[in-house]
Amino acid sequence: MKINTTYKLVAFVFFGITLMLHGQNKQLRAFTLEDGLPQSQVFSMIQDEKGYLWLGTQGGGLAQFDGNTFKVFNDKNGLASNYINSLLTVNNILYLGTNIGLTIKLKNKFLNIETPEINKIIQLDNHVFLLTKQGVYEVRDSFAIKKLQLHPEIDDFQVNDLRFSNGKYWLATQEGLWQFTGSLHQPKAIEKLERGDFKALADYNTKIIASTFNDGTLVFEFDDFNNHILIREPLRINSISILNSNQLWVATDANGVTVIDMDTYAELFTLEGSNGLSTPNIRQVLQDRQSNIWIATSGGGLYKYFQNNFKHFNTETGLNGNRVYAVHHSNNTIWISNSENGLMKIDNYGIHEVDLPEAFSEVKIKTITSDLKGNIWAGSDGRGLLFKGKVSIDSFAVDTLKRTKKAFPKTKMITKVLSTDTGFPFDWIRKLHIDKNIMYAATYSSGIVRFNYDAKTDSLTVFKTFATAEGIQDLYLKDMAKAEDGRLWYTTQNGHLGYLHNNTITHFGAVLDLNVPINTILFHQNTMFLGTAGKGIWWSNDEDFSTFKKLKGLKSGSSENIYQLIFDNQGYLWVGTEKGVDKLELDKDNEIKDAFFFGRNDGFLGVETCLNAVDKDDKGHLWFGALYGLTEYQPTDNTTETEQPTIYLEDVKVAYKSVDSIHVTNWTNTNKVLQLSPDQKQISFSYKTVDIDHPNGVEYRYKLNDTDWSPWSTSETQDFSELNYGAHNFIVQSRNHRWKESEPLRFSFHIERPLYKKGWFQWTIIGLGVLLLAAITYQYIKRIKRKNAQEKERLELENHLLTLEQKALRLQMNPHFIFNVLNGIKAMAPTKPEKMNETVNSFATLLRETLVNSRKDTISLDQELKTLKHYIEVERLMAEKPFEYTITLNTDLDEEEILIPPMLIQPFVENAIRHGILKGPRAGELRIQFDTTDDVLKVSISDNGIGIYNSQQQKPKTDHQSMALKVTRERLESISGKEALEISELKNNDGTISGTTIVFRIPLETDY
Repeated sequence: MKINTTYKLVAFVFFGITLMLHGQNKQLRAFTLEDGLPQSQVFSMIQDEKGYLWLGTQGGGLAQFDGNTFKVFNDKNGLASNYINSLLTVNNILYLGTNIGLTIKLKNKFLNIETPEINKIIQLDNHVFLLTKQGVYEVRDSFAIKKLQLHPEIDDFQVNDLRFSNGKYWLATQEGLWQFTGSLHQPKAIEKLERGDFKALADYNTKIIASTFNDGTLVFEFDDFNNHILIREPLRINSISILNSNQLWVATDANGVTVIDMDTYAELFTLEGSNGLSTPNIRQVLQDRQSNIWIATSGGGLYKYFQNNFKHFNTETGLNGNRVYAVHHSNNTIWISNSENGLMKIDNYGIHEVDLPEAFSEVKIKTITSDLKGNIWAGSDGRGLLFKGKVSIDSFAVDTLKRTKKAFPKTKMITKVLSTDTGFPFDWIRKLHIDKNIMYAATYSSGIVRFNYDAKTDSLTVFKTFATAEGIQDLYLKDMAKAEDGRLWYTTQNGHLGYLHNNTITHFGAVLDLNVPINTILFHQNTMFLGTAGKGIWWSNDEDFSTFKKLKGLKSGSSENIYQLIFDNQGYLWVGTEKGVDKLELDKDNEIKDAFFFGRNDGFLGVETCLNAVDKDDKGHLWFGALYGLTEYQPTDNTTETEQPTIYLEDVKVAYKSVDSIHVTNWTNTNKVLQLSPDQKQISFSYKTVDIDHPNGVEYRYKLNDTDWSPWSTSETQDFSELNYGAHNFIVQSRNHRWKESEPLRFSFHIERPLYKKGWFQWTIIGLGVLLLAAITYQYIKRIKRKNAQEKERLELENHLLTLEQKALRLQMNPHFIFNVLNGIKAMAPTKPEKMNETVNSFATLLRETLVNSRKDTISLDQELKTLKHYIEVERLMAEKPFEYTITLNTDLDEEEILIPPMLIQPFVENAIRHGILKGPRAGELRIQFDTTDDVLKVSISDNGIGIYNSQQQKPKTDHQSMALKVTRERLESISGKEALEISELKNNDGTISGTTIVFRIPLETDY
């Protein structure tokens, strides 16, 4: 780059103390492929109106991030290319600049437009412009693309950035820096200010900042272009951003991120490999609405930079290992046990490894403390105790002339391991406590040891071991702490509590009655706090600590698994769990007034805390040991008010299909009403509040119309089915992790009533029904009259036909029977006129009923019985010998309800009388019985005649008899099958024939 005007060369001033103070706040959390990021090369970022973070990658497509999960879109979803260079969001429309053109995301669809490769997409004056490798393009209405003609040296060259400041356009191209007035459609006074490969532009106050790729950064005054400044470093710049009001964040291709104070031009700090970045190639830096800073890298994924009160230490910042088992503060030094890699300390000069004897190497150090002289004590798993300190000894100088000795004090460093090899009774140490010159060691399973060690004389004195014999009923100790009254309390694996005082053990047993470990014990203002494994925190302020209450309130902590407890100087109770740390505000009654959670998204990168690995230094800073490093917290009085969350409607589905005809965001909290048809009675809503910092802390509640609010839940969808017709209002609200509530969101819809449920339609139908009924009634009366006239004519004709039919039927009856009846009637005339009249009447009735019944398919059993009785009576009147008959009906049904084919029984009765009873020597008896089941009618006909087979032998059947029986049998078989008819002879005890029984069954048929 050639500088045509004078410039000031800015020399960076480094202040060691200032850098250290800034370093206290630097935190980086990486999001990689393991977290769901589709590709490690992130070239572009943008945050939309809802709060989503959109990421454009090189090869992995597009990713939407809500702080917890990544939702990926690629060529399988409709993208023309997975290589995205730039992103822009305008009015819920996402523009993607790719290596082959422009892609526009419209709800769930993508519109692809071919253009030259796009380097950047910007919005100026409500217009969207594409900066490509071949000039500048404009996105017009209906997403039409038009190339702008600016200058021959611009139109066919790579354009990297565009800015409008102080009434002028600034254009950064591969060939130089340009300035012009007018408009992009009609540029005026276009001028190239500098040559070179300019990559990025920004403005600050009255300055325009222009960065080149490899020649530094120029800072121009708007009104004095000759008075500009060249910032020589960093080089290989990809992009620049003004963040935190006055900081220039420079993303480079090989040197990470450099932050420059734009008021002093001093380099504030650099983020690179030593700070936790896995790659120095940075593509973009973005600050979201919650003041988090996001860093997009090429090869290292996405990073979140925390500007808070936490400072994290791990292997990348000097520790030998990430797991920190114990933490202790002494004399402005933080001592920590570092995995199985020994002991380390942090002081004003940095992080240092502590030399340990071989007998104490590669061991887990679970507890660290210090005595009144500042000596360090550490307890281990299986290696006993470590003493590391100083002793004062006298060194003597001899005056040979005066022959005298003079004593000079001298300090000597002592390191000593106390174990079973050197006289200490146990090697597994859980917790250490020092009371003046007396030390107490809580072991894993052997009780508490009271001892003293004199380093000057290297003498160990074990006073006593307190175990089962001394009253400790559960030797699996977890923690130990001293109360204000001097009692040394201990907790155990099985939830027991006790104390040591005046060399006496008082053991309370399972005071919580929960059968869970009590991991930690803490005393604060005469109150005992117990942290349990899975049952939360319990407290007691009794004089003897005999009764405990669970710590609770309006809010609660993030977990019931308690590993650490400590109070800060502001009176907050800090609780270490497997999820991070909670900061609890308690009132005077130990009720939780408020709760603040800090996890990975809040800068507490250690995640799961380690048991009792917590301490507070002289400045009031808290130090937490965790599985993934050591975290320092610096309390401040600066409290940032949490912003009110905003809830958005993501989607509306009717009949399980998205409503694509409307933009749901523009329909919320308005007078617009979604009209639904009568059959669209199912509707579901998807809604979202995006909280990048606490995505899992957002809860929702809803109501339909004027009903009560639902309970708060994490569900982001709600489905309604079989809704009533008419107007409805769906209202939903969210709250964040601080329980701050959003403004309610309302969406109105109306389900149209069906035509048949509308009032005017119903009255019209009623009116038409009345008219139709009147017309039908009129027509019915006319039809009845006409039918009556026709019926009269028909009856007259039928009567005539019946007369003819009766004559024909009489010709079909048994001539012999008719002849006998007529002769009998004739013989009765002189002597028995009454009987003659009875016979004539019965015979006439029989003939009439036979005629009527023979015309029907079925008749009632009642009618059949009447006809049958008339027939039997005629036979009785005409018989030469008397006989009796009985008809039995065994059924719960009325005989008028039972239907039976006509003339079905008469042939069998006739056969029983003529060929059984009348030929027999005995007084005749005829029995007819009807039985019904659920689906069968059973008919039994019995006589006491000579038997059917004997009768057949005495006289051949007549043609009438033969035909009648044959036809009747065929009728039965057609109705009930071949086995429907059973004929058997009745026999006496001596084997003689006593009569005949005929049984048949037909399906039961009723008229209801």
